[in-house]
Amino acid sequence: MEAAILLFDRLTALDAVGPYEVLRQIPGAQVRFVAKELGPKRTDAGSLALMADYALKDISSPDIIVIPGGPGQADLMEDRVILDWIRQIHTTTHWTTSVCTGALILAAAGLLQGLRATTHWLALHVLLLRQLGAEAVSERVVVQGKIITAAGVSAGIDMALTLTALEYGEEVAQAIQLSLEYDPQPPFNAGSPGKAPATIVERVRSRSRFKVPA
Repeated sequence: MEAAILLFDRLTALDAVGPYEVLRQIPGAQVRFVAKELGPKRTDAGSLALMADYALKDISSPDIIVIPGGPGQADLMEDRVILDWIRQIHTTTHWTTSVCTGALILAAAGLLQGLRATTHWLALHVLLLRQLGAEAVSERVVVQGKIITAAGVSAGIDMALTLTALEYGEEVAQAIQLSLEYDPQPPFNAGSPGKAPATIVERVRSRSRFKVPA
């Protein structure tokens, strides 16, 4: 099994690394970090870089592609080279996936037409998914045929475990979950806008690059 995780400048690190930690443990898996150009790609904070060892031309038919999100997603939505590569790769993948605002990149490539899809809660209501033909839903992981979209950041781990269970069986997915000791017990019940105090929701929203339309 070959999985390709797209890297780009100003991506969110966990969007890529979360799925990587799951997929790399699938028996026989080869997980490759790919980008438009080889080399380090700085994450949204700028203090961390992930290395792309493969260029787009080097990856032609992976079984799985993962499209992460982050502020750099806006540029990729207008990058014809990236979008054409995603469209071409999608024709032969077993699974085409996104994490967080990576769903907007899939939508820009025309892959979410008429499909239910999720993304980070801050981006759900900016109309972009709807304008690009998708039905935005507030769910953690959404499976539509061979396309799987995940909500914000940490949901990429859930997405990769879901994919693993669908492709290789629940026992394989459970073994990977256990090896990661992925047993969320957060200190606060504030992991979604429906649970967090209203003041916290507004604090996070006020700092967001996405603004709710009037």
